[in-house]
Amino acid sequence: MATEKTDALVIRLADFSESSRVVTLFTRSHGKVAALAKGAKRLRGPFEAALDLLSECRVVFIRKSSDALDLLTEAQLIRRFAPPGKDLNALYGGYYVAELLDGLTGVHDPHSDLYEAAVGTLSAIASGNDPRIAILQFELTLLREIGRLPELENCSICHRPIEFGEAGRYWVSQGGLICPDCGRPEYQHTEIHPGSIVLLRRLAESERTLASRLSITPTQFRELRRILTAAICDSLERRPKMLGMLKF
Repeated sequence: MATEKTDALVIRLADFSESSRVVTLFTRSHGKVAALAKGAKRLRGPFEAALDLLSECRVVFIRKSSDALDLLTEAQLIRRFAPPGKDLNALYGGYYVAELLDGLTGVHDPHSDLYEAAVGTLSAIASGNDPRIAILQFELTLLREIGRLPELENCSICHRPIEFGEAGRYWVSQGGLICPDCGRPEYQHTEIHPGSIVLLRRLAESERTLASRLSITPTQFRELRRILTAAICDSLERRPKMLGMLKF
């Protein structure tokens, strides 16, 4: 059994006994970790009240060699997720990030870039600014990291490049954008305007600060939201619960 130390986000909490909890963490170095936190419910327990949902902590855990839960031994708070006052949409945005990390990542499958993206997205949501673009960029980063990012450069049917200024369509079963030449009547309602394609490609880049510098029209947001909702639901094999709570 190895002792590991890493930074982590708390993405789920479940009661285990009168004094203990099972904590699901998304860690910088080890991906998703499910661990037993003995004494976590005690007011003066061993974790210094660090284990709140969406808090970022520096943790120490003992990794088990079997399918048993890992054992969390230390957790020191780095920062709490603190959205503005009564902003329920920001709170639900944070919960949505946690739901996607829990549902779409594997145990002990590290994704350090995704960890940084999650921390940055929660910070953007908590800042009080419009979180919509930051959430879109996080979804794209997550899909890329798990190998489910839609094809955004070439037609998913004929594989020719979709050129700058050219409209396209999106059909989730084809796995990406479709050029006008391959469009069929059943794809008609999924048309994506050229400006939305440019935005989608830019948001799929790794630069986290890009989201704060972009402006987006209502039409572009609806088109991007439709694509990302379809891709996320297809990957998760269900509609995320928190997505219905968000007011976009």
